[in-house]
Amino acid sequence: MNLPVERRWVHVMVSEPTPPYSESYAFAATREGAQLEGVLLSPTVGASDTLLLMMHPAATLQLLPLPEALAQAGYPVLCMGSRYARNDTSLIYEKVALDLGACVRHAKESLGFRTVVLLGWSGGGSLALFYQAQAAKPWITHTPAGDPVDLLAADLPEVDGIVLDASHQSRAGMLRDWIDPSVLDEANPERRDPRLDLYSPDLPVRPPYPADWLREYRTAQHQRIQRITSRVEEWLHALRKRGGAEVERGFVTHRTLADPRFLDTSIDPNDRRPGHCYLGLPETANTGPAGLARFSTLRSWLSQWSIEHTRANGTRCAAQITVPLLAIEHGGDDAVPQPEMGILYRACASTDKQMVLIRHATHLFSGQPAQLHEAVEHITAWCRRHAW
Repeated sequence: MNLPVERRWVHVMVSEPTPPYSESYAFAATREGAQLEGVLLSPTVGASDTLLLMMHPAATLQLLPLPEALAQAGYPVLCMGSRYARNDTSLIYEKVALDLGACVRHAKESLGFRTVVLLGWSGGGSLALFYQAQAAKPWITHTPAGDPVDLLAADLPEVDGIVLDASHQSRAGMLRDWIDPSVLDEANPERRDPRLDLYSPDLPVRPPYPADWLREYRTAQHQRIQRITSRVEEWLHALRKRGGAEVERGFVTHRTLADPRFLDTSIDPNDRRPGHCYLGLPETANTGPAGLARFSTLRSWLSQWSIEHTRANGTRCAAQITVPLLAIEHGGDDAVPQPEMGILYRACASTDKQMVLIRHATHLFSGQPAQLHEAVEHITAWCRRHAW
């Protein structure tokens, strides 16, 4: 099918107590709560009463090729932005769960959809798993920083199924695997360890990287994350001890895209192109302004980027998932490492689950109509099999 598609702006308000500080600029959040915006893409004829709901913690998704292609195939797709859309500096995952819950409720009660399936693309995958785990068995009452966010009292509505597409286990896990371990001084990124400076012409190793060097590299990456986390906890403690009006602080993390897998395709091999990533040249992205976790607040670091503190760990959350699940691995993914989808799939507790591989598909389906069509076929066939 190639049905005509209409687009409709959707607004959802998330009511909650006024926070002690502003997390977003101007009217994105008001005293009444957080303002969410999105776009509903629907076929003008023959629309299903099943909704595919997409939310990414920090991105807007309506311009991706997949939502429109699914709507052309008969399935409405609601692409909603969280309160942190296009700016994850102060992102708190527990509040994103509240945002997604408000959108699920809006889809069922206001838009009238019988069935709601979360379609988690990229970082939306671990969000979908985190959300459904808390909707089914909520336990969170505070953020990792200790601020109240009561998901127990939120009464998050459960969804009917989950599709994971090119998803990773967590944003914190991606940062741990991507961060540049050569940085010796967070205030001066020019001070670097030459043994671990991945893009330096003087690096003593070349692809394929030796196993012992890779182990040292991975250990140093985790240690850098832990150093930053310790500093964040110290700053939060100091601010609280002062007891003044300064309650939060922002900071910069330099050089955050230096995963050897982008240069050495023998590590976790798939169909990806060496020397390239979804943001272009890895070396350029490592220092660019749009890098992962480049700007963060203290609280957001603990909730979003600290591997020890984040609750949005897809693998742990998948163990609580019992609704039907479809996992789609992109064979040429140039962002998500090859093992991630399989790890999430195996961790999922559902007895009704399926995993498929789309060969050569990049993270964004860039210039890949055949792979995009294959994804649509898998998702629509899976929905029909469940009578959705």
